[in-house]
Amino acid sequence: MANPPTPLPGARDLFTLDRTSLQLNHGSYGAVPLRVQQAQQALRDEIESNPMRFFSRGAVERVEAARRVMAAFLGADPDGTALVANATTAAQIVSDSVALAPGDEVLVTDHGYGAVTMGLERACARAGATVTTVALGPAPSDDEIVAAMVAAVGPRTRLAYVDQITSPTALLFPVDRIVAALRPLGVATLVDAAHVPGALDVDVSAIGADFWLGNMHKWAYAPRGTAVLTVAEPWRAAMEPNIVSWEAHRGFPGSVEWQGTLDYSGWLAAPVGIDVLRDLGWAEVRAHNAALVEYGQRIVAAALDAPTPGSPGLPMRPIPLRPGLVDSQDAAVALRARIVEEIGAEVAVSYWGGGGILRLSAQVYNTAAEYERLAEALPALTKG
Repeated sequence: MANPPTPLPGARDLFTLDRTSLQLNHGSYGAVPLRVQQAQQALRDEIESNPMRFFSRGAVERVEAARRVMAAFLGADPDGTALVANATTAAQIVSDSVALAPGDEVLVTDHGYGAVTMGLERACARAGATVTTVALGPAPSDDEIVAAMVAAVGPRTRLAYVDQITSPTALLFPVDRIVAALRPLGVATLVDAAHVPGALDVDVSAIGADFWLGNMHKWAYAPRGTAVLTVAEPWRAAMEPNIVSWEAHRGFPGSVEWQGTLDYSGWLAAPVGIDVLRDLGWAEVRAHNAALVEYGQRIVAAALDAPTPGSPGLPMRPIPLRPGLVDSQDAAVALRARIVEEIGAEVAVSYWGGGGILRLSAQVYNTAAEYERLAEALPALTKG
């Protein structure tokens, strides 16, 4: 079994996490470095010192400047990228802006994020369109994914929603190939890359999706509530914000970004998170996290006599739980609560494909000993 990676010097001290708990679920809500917290607090102090000055003199331009930093980090067109609250919000803007008609079809996969799928279902129900789920199974190859998506396209298929990194199953999908295969068929593509910023060195423009969205708060050290929505040029005029503001006349992205008296401090502090990544050595962070979560997956799976699926190079890995242990989402929530209560470990547990999946994450604040503690204690909670 491969040894865990060497910890990055000083990395654990960048965070204010409670170290009495095993924080092994960075993928759900992220963790904000102290330096970023301080930058955001300074911005909040500035706002509260003179709210009128902040909101009426230069705030729109400061948001645009922060957006350009994030777009550059992602290889996205800054003029086609908007800052939004989270990836689900971005997906809802797309769902509500794409003009579906009765009889139209939207494709989703069985690995898709539930809230995004529900938003598409709502949009389809309002329009008289339908949602078709493409079943890919637990461990599809890239070729199988592309072939299944192409085979599912029908004469009324308008939009295909696919994850770049899947949430429950922690797999990397070949979104560039999917986009290239569906474009000649006249199908627009919505790529949910909620876990990608900071986890992968991505070039959004090269992917070429009609819509690409990602959270900055998961792996790019931004404050929560910071995400991006990138829209291809032909679609930008159709994008409508959830709430109309005084910036509506500017069109996308300004009409989507500016939502009146929101707390914009998180967006303005987000570039500091990118600075932290770069100061640590972004390539080193990615390599460390991928190697550490692989080690954690191997020892925990060995303790549970479970397989070790997943995609190399990601900071998350799934562990399928024994059949019958988790038979519903409620059971998944209950098991996660027991793991917190009895082991003191924060992990992700989901009900997917008729069974349970435990998802581990790794971040620079984690250590090999934390996964070893989980591996030692978890079998007693999951035995038959």
